[in-house]
Amino acid sequence: MTGSSPAAAVVATAVPVSVVERLAALDTASVSDALDSLGVTGVLAGIAARVPGTRTAGIAYTITYRPVDADAAGSQFRNAANYLDDVPAGSVVVADNGGRTDCTNWGSLLTAVARSRGVRATVLHGSARDIAEIRAAGYPLFSSGVTMVSGKNRVQLAATGLPVDVHGTVVRPGDVIVADDNGALVVPAHLAAEVAERAERVEQTEQAIAAAVRDGLRLDEARQRFGYARPWDGPATGATGATGATGA
Repeated sequence: MTGSSPAAAVVATAVPVSVVERLAALDTASVSDALDSLGVTGVLAGIAARVPGTRTAGIAYTITYRPVDADAAGSQFRNAANYLDDVPAGSVVVADNGGRTDCTNWGSLLTAVARSRGVRATVLHGSARDIAEIRAAGYPLFSSGVTMVSGKNRVQLAATGLPVDVHGTVVRPGDVIVADDNGALVVPAHLAAEVAERAERVEQTEQAIAAAVRDGLRLDEARQRFGYARPWDGPATGATGATGATGA
């Protein structure tokens, strides 16, 4: 029995597009630091970028799979899932296959459909295939694993629009997914604006420190001067620069 796709779409309107775009401009390291400042764990552990250099931010549209019951299915064909036509443009598909690495939930065909529907990216708690074609398309894909084995007749759609748990981090429909070469994380919808603000300050602090070091200041002195211990408060003194990646 599947969940309600329309319900998930309604929740997805909660975060303003402007906030999503602000998060899209930020490095996941900055967003992670901002979440740390609020005591929130956002990392989707074990999920890695499969298309180097791509990044994304978008509203989570959640999918849950379950294993096919071979005894119940008999010889009947079980498709892995048909749901992409219901995914709103601007969404990030978050599919939970329990982190399985022995069969896939995504490939080149779904990528082509997703791109045509305006889906921003896909995050899999599971595996993907057709990686060469997906890289050639430049589609942002993040997954726990990679294999060539099809999910057909192995897994099937269990629900849409339900919370997904990735190693203890819960993704709810309507949350914001942010992902890049560092991996993927989730920003709870009700914290999205605050996280964007804090992450922007983190990047400003990092830039102020880097600029001071380039001008000859010692690293420890620069970190102390610009508030490295609490970068989400913004640089304590000095000018801030444009948005960029954070340092270590």
